[in-house]
Amino acid sequence: MSSACSLPITCAHSPVRHSLRSIHSTARRAAWQATQSERSRSWRQSNSREGKEESNYGGRTHSNRQRTRRSRVTLLAAIHGGTAAALGTSAFVELSEKDNAGTEYTTESRMLEVSREEIDKRRKHVHDDDGHILAAVHYVVRLLDLFIREPLCTGLRFLQLSCIFVPVIVTVPLIWVGQRQPDRDNERSGALWWYGLLVSGMELAGPTFIKLGQWAASRSDIFPQQLCDIMSKLHSDAPAHSLRTTKKTVEAAFDGRPFDEIFAEFEEEPLGVGAIAQVYKAKLRPDLAVPGDVDVMHVDETGEEDQNRLTAVQKKVQSNVRKHVDPLLKSSPQRVPSSYVAIKVLHPGVERTVRRDLRIMHFFASLLDAAIPGIEWLSLPDEVVQFGEMMKLQLDLRIEAANLAIFRRNFRDRTTAWFPFPYTEFTTRNVLVEEFAQGIPLADFMENGGGVFQHDIASEGLDAFLRMLLLDNFVHADLHPGNIMVRFYKSAKPELSLTAPVHPSSEDGSDVTEQVLERLRPYRHRKNVTAWEEELAKIEAEGFHPQLIFIDTGLVTQLNETNRQNFLDLFRAVAEFDGYKAGHLMCERCRQPEAVIDKEVFALKMQHLVLSVKSRTLALGNVKIGDILQQVLDMVRSHHVRLEGDFVNIVISILLLEGIGRSLDPATDLLSASLPILRQLGAQSGAGMMKQGDFSMLRIWVGLEARRFMQASVEDVERCVKYDLLSPNV
Repeated sequence: MSSACSLPITCAHSPVRHSLRSIHSTARRAAWQATQSERSRSWRQSNSREGKEESNYGGRTHSNRQRTRRSRVTLLAAIHGGTAAALGTSAFVELSEKDNAGTEYTTESRMLEVSREEIDKRRKHVHDDDGHILAAVHYVVRLLDLFIREPLCTGLRFLQLSCIFVPVIVTVPLIWVGQRQPDRDNERSGALWWYGLLVSGMELAGPTFIKLGQWAASRSDIFPQQLCDIMSKLHSDAPAHSLRTTKKTVEAAFDGRPFDEIFAEFEEEPLGVGAIAQVYKAKLRPDLAVPGDVDVMHVDETGEEDQNRLTAVQKKVQSNVRKHVDPLLKSSPQRVPSSYVAIKVLHPGVERTVRRDLRIMHFFASLLDAAIPGIEWLSLPDEVVQFGEMMKLQLDLRIEAANLAIFRRNFRDRTTAWFPFPYTEFTTRNVLVEEFAQGIPLADFMENGGGVFQHDIASEGLDAFLRMLLLDNFVHADLHPGNIMVRFYKSAKPELSLTAPVHPSSEDGSDVTEQVLERLRPYRHRKNVTAWEEELAKIEAEGFHPQLIFIDTGLVTQLNETNRQNFLDLFRAVAEFDGYKAGHLMCERCRQPEAVIDKEVFALKMQHLVLSVKSRTLALGNVKIGDILQQVLDMVRSHHVRLEGDFVNIVISILLLEGIGRSLDPATDLLSASLPILRQLGAQSGAGMMKQGDFSMLRIWVGLEARRFMQASVEDVERCVKYDLLSPNV
């Protein structure tokens, strides 16, 4: 969306809903947690009952009348029980907590597998109460759809795409024609013309092919840099579906509740329209809104009723101590509950459209693979399969909601970044409801400048990314400036009482973020850069701090067991400054080792690159990691070393984040930014690695600490000389 703990909230329609508003927030959070834990326990117990296929939460009281909430099937029943009922998002969150150690699974691959199996079962499902005639009718309809309608639609789409891409395929030989352009990576003029023709064809082909181009733009390890640069400018101009369709889809997600009874406000004009979905801004009615970050509050997670009153008091005191002391130890953001939400709705029929386009893409990829000499190593059909997996992940919005829940759980004790709250109770395959990310896009700060906040914004962005990568192994895979929002907050003030209720710090309960943003909006898009910077200085003087909000978490990168082991082996080789070994590891463990050209030369180039990095590691100047990684990608492409997509995603993210950081703060240093995280990582896993004889973490840690110390020492000497502090005139 251009707009990822304990289990997310599932009590928006709870009978205690109205009473929660009348008590203080600590009791409110405790009551929510107890209710949530009871439901979670019931949900898990239902999985163990033989013969059970569904887990029903029972009725709900809503607007003074009893209503029945939709039945939630358990995860095991949905996968193995043959039911066509839809899984709830909480089941996906439960699935995300499953340990993937020792397997080739990742969290997303598990969720995608369940999502696709659910679709297959739904297609084959026949209602138990259908008579023989209705069952026969359903069977005939399925046959007609499978063998007549679908082939006919696919054939018509194929003819349309053939008219677009046949000229592109026929003119392939032109890439070897023309003068080389030194200022365009020495590409021939014919190749540059053909790249433009290919991109124009993708624009005509529609949203799915535009998505393909945007994905290919991130694969500079296999495609020429100039082609990636051209494809990166592709934008989706998909038509918006009707408001009537949106209302019908949203009402289904809210159990048939009338649209006007769901939202107090609803902006009918979409905030954005993409290839797969469109996004609206709305305000939930008070009885549906969530009272704050209840999914990540520090309260008793057992949900068990304390028989010992003293134990209950002790737990309450511990919870309050943590709540009250946190602001003293760190600059904790003051979060005010908001009932504004972003509603993401899939386009109707988009799953069928994507499925047809993927089939046709695979055909064209196979044709290009056979028609163009020397590109067999790219294995374009395999790349289309990878792209298809990425598209399918975005066709189930429950996966994006589960990703939000995971990110929120990972960042619950961190202040560098935050993620919107997902309303898992109302999120379905076709609808995602999440807290509206109130802020200004990071792109505006890159355009106008960060002013007095440029260092804070750059360092917080890098810190958040490095924690995702090094500590969590769960990385946001679409970190462009449009998906990072900047909000402003004042630090939360500590409460002096350890057992007293926690009262809102602002009298009217309003969020100051919107007030601050209103002051900045008139100067966006370089309308008045000087006034922008002056206003930022005033905001800083008033005690505000910036915080990054990450949105659009439909895609994440997570290394499976094999890839993580390969990463660690490569990490050890680089830590020992053995570039030759690192080069051979990359060749041996790539996707097509037999297609690599000049393995020995590649290994020697890696050795030269690593040694050049070693010579600059202790230099005063900042090491540009992005430049180094770009050289590695160029080498990988020229020697036909096909890396795993997850590796490339991480490399591209590092390139992008360092570029964003340097555009805001030229002094940004990725190595220095990684030092606090490496200290924490060393404390968590360094001892175990050293017991096994692996000192790679220790080497990198000590090296960066020494570099930091030398940099600080040189800077101190320069400061002393500059201000005549070594031998001051007396």
